[in-house]
Amino acid sequence: MKKVLLTLTVIVAGLSVTALDMNAQDSSSKTRFQQDMQKWHQEMEEFKARSEQRREINELTDSIAGVQAAAAVQNRDFVLEADQVTFKNGNTVFVNSSTTFISVKGNRAVVQISPSNFAAGPNGVGGVTVDGSISGMQRMVDKRGNTTISFNVTGIGINAQIEIYMTPGTNRASATIYPNFNSNTLWVEGEIVPYNNSDVFEGMSL
Repeated sequence: MKKVLLTLTVIVAGLSVTALDMNAQDSSSKTRFQQDMQKWHQEMEEFKARSEQRREINELTDSIAGVQAAAAVQNRDFVLEADQVTFKNGNTVFVNSSTTFISVKGNRAVVQISPSNFAAGPNGVGGVTVDGSISGMQRMVDKRGNTTISFNVTGIGINAQIEIYMTPGTNRASATIYPNFNSNTLWVEGEIVPYNNSDVFEGMSL
């Protein structure tokens, strides 16, 4: 009987120790999990803070660029550096903004469309360059702050009306080129920058 009791005592003690060990391990696991969760929440908060800071910086940058673009347009001293062109048939191509642009400097305008990176084209940089004198320039701003600039360009290789559309708070813009003697309308999109801040490369004019 004493042996049985002793055996039971040993078994119970062993079970108690095992239970204590399991409880300790479980408690340790919960502690590690809580620590991991706390660290994750902290990292997420830091990530959100960095994202918000980047967003604010981007908005400020866009706003400054928008103000500079608006001033440049008003002073007739700007370049619309295009990054995409849409043709009459609806095809859109992405282009190099340093070789596809509309520039305005005083009463002179240059329209350069260079959709090819492989063929030199008439202008030597993959497309066509035309320049001419500006007339009839108008600037209209609607109630939402959207700006439309329209003008005519007349030269040896161009006789067209150009309309440029800008939205407030950014220097992104789009433009439509309406040739007066044909229906080969073009649409371009890009960014407006002050003339002296532009790094476009002007090819040979027609």
